[in-house]
Amino acid sequence: MDLARRDNLTLRQLANLVGGTRGHLTAVGTGVDIANEMEKWVAHGAADGFLLYPHSLPEGIEEFAEFVVPELRRRKLLEEGYQGRTLRESLGLPAV
Repeated sequence: MDLARRDNLTLRQLANLVGGTRGHLTAVGTGVDIANEMEKWVAHGAADGFLLYPHSLPEGIEEFAEFVVPELRRRKLLEEGYQGRTLRESLGLPAV
C-alpha cells in the first residue's frame, strides 16, 4: 500500500509491478475482462489450461468462482460438470 500511495499507482499498475508473474498471464479487472484475456490466450494457442495464483486466499479463489467461472461457462469455455469422479476418469485415462 505504501508503494501504491507513494507512486500514485492504479490497482493494475500495482498488480503488474508486484505480481511476480515470472512470465505467466496476469489478469486484472472484472470477471468479463479476465474471461476475455483467458479466451484470447486459448484462441491464439498460447494456453490450453490455466493454473490460478490468486492475490489472496481464500478471497481470490472465491472471487474467481463468483465472477469469472460463470462467464467462462456462459461462453462454453468451462465445463459445467464432469463424467468421472477423479481427474483420471474425467480424462478417460486407464486406472494404474
